[in-house]
Parts: sequence; structure tokens; C-alpha cells
Amino acid sequence: MSSASAALPQQPGRTKAFLRLVMIEHSVFALPFAYIAALTAMFEWDKNIHWGRLLLVTICMVGLRTFAMAANRIIDREIDARNPRTAHRELVTGAVTVKSAWTGALIAVVVFLGSAALLNPLCLALAPVAVIPMVVYPYGKRFTNFPQAILGIAQAMGPIGAWLAITGEWSWTAVILGLAVGVWIGGFDLIYACQDVDTDREVGVMSVPARFGIPAAIWGARACHAITTALFVWYALETGAGAFFWLGLVVVAGAFLYEHSIVRPHDLSRLNRAFFQVNGFIGIALFACALLDLLVRGLTV
Repeated sequence: MSSASAALPQQPGRTKAFLRLVMIEHSVFALPFAYIAALTAMFEWDKNIHWGRLLLVTICMVGLRTFAMAANRIIDREIDARNPRTAHRELVTGAVTVKSAWTGALIAVVVFLGSAALLNPLCLALAPVAVIPMVVYPYGKRFTNFPQAILGIAQAMGPIGAWLAITGEWSWTAVILGLAVGVWIGGFDLIYACQDVDTDREVGVMSVPARFGIPAAIWGARACHAITTALFVWYALETGAGAFFWLGLVVVAGAFLYEHSIVRPHDLSRLNRAFFQVNGFIGIALFACALLDLLVRGLTV
């Protein structure tokens, strides 16, 4: 993302504001699963870590996510201005101009497409498809009560694309992991949306909590995370995972139980802890266990 940052106005404050706009630190949610997919594909291919391809996967993921976040903020800036929780965002306050945001977004998507082109022809051919849900998602809350489903589709593409980046071939095993990630992120976004239910109803933003109530959203999130756990188990079986990966799944299941014990329909006081800390921990913990498992099974650094 250094290319995207360099194209923005050169004042340090503007660059930092853009990075805050796209919440660059939240890459921790998606990157670990792209790495799990890429490293598993390398293990199945020749048991060697190909650092150049892994770097390109990283650039692709960060580039596409930066574009998605910038586009989301641009499209939602009027809604954000009417919500006390989001009224401080950079496009609302003027810390980042719409022109600068679009500049950063367009450079990020060019970086994404360029990196995909360097990987293999199939990645380049499918890269534009990955961009579509990133733009559709922010509009989703204007025409469906289930925008989290669109978000889930967008997030599912990360592991699938990472596997394609290594093998150049379609993999249904990667689809299983992608679906797990998509359902997981869609589930915790259901929880996150609960804090805006009153404003969403007033402004006219559509969501599960706004339409069906907070209890329904919480139960929906619990169902999503149960499905996520089942999909992780399926992925482990498909890839012949070893003991360390299964240990990671136990840790993930425990984290889900903890997350849903601290967020209840009538008590959202610890919602941010559940959203940021627990879900960030889930990705990092499972990646660490998956990497250790692959190394023990013969992956060569």
C-alpha cells in the first residue's frame, strides 16, 4: 500500500488520515486465512514456501481490501454523517477529501490487478470478479435486510484467491475455507450492526437487527459461527490436517463461546471487545496453529 499512500497529498497528516479511513490494521481479520490457503496449497504442491508468491498474495489482499474500505466510506459518507457513532469518520469531518479517497481507492485496485497479473492468468481473469462485491456491499444496506450476506461473499474470495495464486487452478477445498471465513465475518458483522439499530431505523438503513431486532441478530450470529466451526472441520478433513490444526480449531471454538458469552441481546457493553479483540485473536491463533501443523508435516521454509 505504499504506492497508494504516495499518491495521496504528501502531508503526513493526510496519509495517516487515509490509513485511518481504510482501517488498515483490520487486515488482521482476512490475511491469516489467505495465508492458510496459500501455505496449504504450497504444501500440497511441492512442500516449499514460495516467498515471492506469498508477497504478491499479501499485496493483492491489502490492495483489494484498501479499495473496498475506501469505496465503502465514500458511498456511505452521507449515512455516516447522520450516525453519532460514525460522524467522526474522515470523509465526514473533511480530514480526507472525496477526491483523495477516490485517488487512493483507484490506485489500490490497480495495485491489486497488477499483482494478480504477476501471479497467473487465472488470477488476472478472475480479479475483476472479486472487485464487484466490494462495491455492491455498501449499497446492499439500501436494498436488502441481509447486507452481511454480500459481505460474506466478498470475504470468502480471499482464501479462494490465495489458493488460485499458488496453483493457478480452481479448488473446492479452498471454497470450503472461503465459505468458513465468509460466514464467520458475516456473523460477527451481525453483532457489530446491533449497536446502530436505532439510528439505522431512523435513517432507513436496512439490516438484520434493524428489521428483525437485536435478539434475532445475536442468534443469527451464533448460527453463523456454528456453521463456521463445521466448515473449518470439513476443511481440516479435506486437507488431512494434523494435531496442531485441530488444536487451533479447539481454540477457535473456545473463542466463539467466549465471544457469545460476553455479547447478549440485552447487554452490548462488551461488543467492541468481541468484535475487535476476539475476532482478531481467532484469525491469528488459527494461522499460527495451521502454520505449525504444516511445518511439522513437512512444509519447508
